[in-house]
Amino acid sequence: MSNELLINVTKQEYRVALLEGGQVVEFYIERKGDSSFVGNIYKGRVIKVLKGMQACFVDIGLDKAAFLYIDDIRGGIKDLYPFLETEEETEFLSKIDFKETSIEELVQQGQEILVQVAKDPIGTKGARVTSRITLPGRYVVLMPGMEHVGISRKIEDEEKRKELKDLATKVKPQGFGIIMRTVSEDASEEEILRDIDFLLLLWDNIQKKKDKVPAPALVHSEFDLILRSLRDFMNQNVDRLIIDSYVEWNRLKEFAHVYFPRIADKIELYEGDEPIFDAFGVEVDIDRALERKIWLKSGGYIVIDQTEAMTVIDVNTGKFVGKENLEDTILRTNLEAVKEIAYQIRLRNLGGIILIDFIDMEKDENKQKVINAMAEAMKKDRAKTTIYNITELGIVQMTRKRTRESLEHILCDTCPYCEGKGRVMSIRSIAYEILRKLKFLTPKEGTEITVVVHPQVADLLTDEERDSLEEIENAKRVRITIKKDFTVHQENYHIHQDKLSFN
Repeated sequence: MSNELLINVTKQEYRVALLEGGQVVEFYIERKGDSSFVGNIYKGRVIKVLKGMQACFVDIGLDKAAFLYIDDIRGGIKDLYPFLETEEETEFLSKIDFKETSIEELVQQGQEILVQVAKDPIGTKGARVTSRITLPGRYVVLMPGMEHVGISRKIEDEEKRKELKDLATKVKPQGFGIIMRTVSEDASEEEILRDIDFLLLLWDNIQKKKDKVPAPALVHSEFDLILRSLRDFMNQNVDRLIIDSYVEWNRLKEFAHVYFPRIADKIELYEGDEPIFDAFGVEVDIDRALERKIWLKSGGYIVIDQTEAMTVIDVNTGKFVGKENLEDTILRTNLEAVKEIAYQIRLRNLGGIILIDFIDMEKDENKQKVINAMAEAMKKDRAKTTIYNITELGIVQMTRKRTRESLEHILCDTCPYCEGKGRVMSIRSIAYEILRKLKFLTPKEGTEITVVVHPQVADLLTDEERDSLEEIENAKRVRITIKKDFTVHQENYHIHQDKLSFN
């Protein structure tokens, strides 16, 4: 089956789905007023230097200060030179051995600095920034102030890597580093040179704007999701890009004809009667990506739980009992789970620390099969991943570079009922709590007490616990009325005693 890049455009948002063999493998969404900052370049001001953490906070004009680690300054130090006040400072920095340098030697409070967003603000954390500026084109990544030549790790053919490295060394502008992207594998020297010229012009415009504006200020905004999708996803493995907006289709065609003429003919306008994501089955895959439990074809299943610190994935045999011995059943379930886990990690954009609790295997050779299968399954992932061996407890530890929020965090809010706990107090627990409260009330004799509760709690109190209510009524010589209210949360209730209220 062919591979497609689908783009759904509405007034409120852009949605992009990458399909491989008809299945969604990556999904991106950009909403008005809520777009990504990654790739944006700012002229910022250092507002606080954290000696103990060897980092600093930088005001770049966003709601929260950005965070800059010392390792994100080293190597990009030449970009600081234009902001230094004296020749003595510049000369001093040029002699520093950066491996032994502390943060306070490189930046001072109040200093202006050019930085690029590497990670979006996530939760309570501000953006992560770097002074190592990178300008991604279609075929190359240009790195001002860095003398470096690199080749995409996705290009595995050693002969091709050498050929590209020789070409990169030949065309690399003086004072710039260059990385050959995966799509450069099939690009001509002319196309690569055109890409470099475009990025050099872009850098020149950034430098001019930087000199004109006071900090904090945005000096370069990364392409929107639609143009980024064309630049980053349209490689030799993607057969066509299909978009459902005539205006954006026209914009993409014009952009491609100027900068990427080879792929202009791959851009198609969707004109079907059915919504584009429904026609290609994307909505179903997105809904499935939000489920906690994912069933495997064999009858086994995986459970995915996201926390602030990490993601935990549990593998279970479920309904699968196998036909041979137990070890074989477990191995087959684990290997099937590997494919689904790799798919879900990529689709849900799970990042940071990921722990996978595979079903325990006795044989070391089977454990190695699972590790090898996991490494192979993650090869298609564009994000950098590191996979470690299975621990004695049968857990695989891995990390995946996180640059933006996961799909769940983008599409979902924290449950207002359980407030993220994933659990609510049971009907019985709430009913018993109410009975305890009623038992210790000290109302006047003859008082009428009204208890306003969720209907299910009310049913339990008036049915199974009717005797308990009558005991309290007789002991305190009061009348208790249980009132159902569908608007009351299951865990909440109100006890009215005359005109007084107790919660």
